[in-house]
Amino acid sequence: MSDGLTADAPKSFVRAAFARGITTLTLDSPHNRNALSSRLVAELREALAAAGRDDRVRAVLLTHTGTTFCAGADLSEPPSASGAAGLVDLLRSIVELPKPVVARVTGHVRAGGLGLLGACDISAAGRGASFAFTEARLGLAPAVISMPLLPRLDRRAAARYYLTGERFDAAEAARIGLVTLADPEGDADEALAPVLDGLRRGSPQGLAESKRLVTADVLRAFDRDGEALAALSARLFASEEAREGMTSFLERRDPAWVRQTASDAEAVRDTEAIPDAGGKGAAGNTGPAGASR
Repeated sequence: MSDGLTADAPKSFVRAAFARGITTLTLDSPHNRNALSSRLVAELREALAAAGRDDRVRAVLLTHTGTTFCAGADLSEPPSASGAAGLVDLLRSIVELPKPVVARVTGHVRAGGLGLLGACDISAAGRGASFAFTEARLGLAPAVISMPLLPRLDRRAAARYYLTGERFDAAEAARIGLVTLADPEGDADEALAPVLDGLRRGSPQGLAESKRLVTADVLRAFDRDGEALAALSARLFASEEAREGMTSFLERRDPAWVRQTASDAEAVRDTEAIPDAGGKGAAGNTGPAGASR
């Protein structure tokens, strides 16, 4: 007989705990590597709001279970305009929260998960952390997450990693402004200990107004671009090219455009291997070692 607390109640994707002035919010959705599902986004917004209302809380620590901090969008959910708008609202709620939000990363962060780091005020990455903007490889773009990220990232680095989707480590993440503190071989908790102690010593008013100063440019980006970037994100997710990109990812195969590139390269190799009437390669004017004549 049920006692009313029902054993089969759904497990929360965001766990909250409070100690010594810090509310810790732990992303705990291992089945999809803490992806930004509609449910996780809603639960995280609710937990942040609760921390904002609690007068005991000086700061929020955002962390994760497992080896992935956040895998980005939940590709198993159908794309929708409400999903893009929900991510805008989540990121803005982190930026606008009158309490500092600190990220602790000891795992992989991909795509939309990087937006969480951009929205946080301080972040530390330790052993096991890795990062990648994978959107362009899926037929997408880092649209919504650009609002908290671009005001803080080195622009040349942003161009490289937005376009190539390369993976980079914690040291590089700190160099380009994605995270505040990095110790690729160390413990993120050790790096964060003096930071959290400093936040505990701050007054509620002092912390809120100081945060308002350093987030002003980011909030202006949300005011200026929020609606347009949410629309862009929704359009890209609904496109045929993105459907191919996401399907290929889930099926663990190369998307059509990668296969086409490989096919083109093979055709070029075949063409160069066909001898012409003079006995030289079709590319012409090259000897056996490829030196120009």
